[in-house]
Amino acid sequence: LYLMTSRPNILFSVCLCARFQACPKETHLHAVKRIFKYLAYTPSLGLWYPRKSSFELHTYSDADFGGYKVDRKSTSGTCQFLGNMLISWFSKKQNSVALSTTEAEYIAVGSCCAQIMWMKQQLLDYGFNFEKVPIKCDNTSAICLGKNPVHHSRSKHIDIRYHFIKDHIEKGDIELVFVLTQEQVAGIFTKPLDEQTFSKFRLELGLCEIE
Repeated sequence: LYLMTSRPNILFSVCLCARFQACPKETHLHAVKRIFKYLAYTPSLGLWYPRKSSFELHTYSDADFGGYKVDRKSTSGTCQFLGNMLISWFSKKQNSVALSTTEAEYIAVGSCCAQIMWMKQQLLDYGFNFEKVPIKCDNTSAICLGKNPVHHSRSKHIDIRYHFIKDHIEKGDIELVFVLTQEQVAGIFTKPLDEQTFSKFRLELGLCEIE
């Protein structure tokens, strides 16, 4: 858990294993050992913050619909960047069972929006004011729902507290932007990935070999 502050690439795996710490089984022990083996083979991997990076706030939001096999709850994952610098990230199992991919993605975007609003307020104290911060999402239905949360079959059951996204879009605080799944960096926080995709997203997070 301590290492996750500098190694966001293990966030999903560690959080998943942590759910079973009250009553672990042998399979969970093997999974934790795999994490330690990965860390042992990548001891010099760390976050790199380039001096000449731009200072634009942007973020990625993703969800793995029903990916948690125990109770079929979805997992939300988001990450926030200032230019190329990763400054905030999280992976969390959603509180309720989503009935559609749209709902799972929409809830993840809502959590991301709340984080952005907090960050905007903090950065305002330092003299930085950001408008229309892009939230990059790979689900077009969730983007449409954020712009117009009408009560159709996909959204009428979604709790009203998640619909504050529309207000912030209208105020110009955020902007929902479509991104291809292959470019959805937040996917590393929501589900297991193949080695090639994992390595690609790890690099885009700013993790590299630091001597």
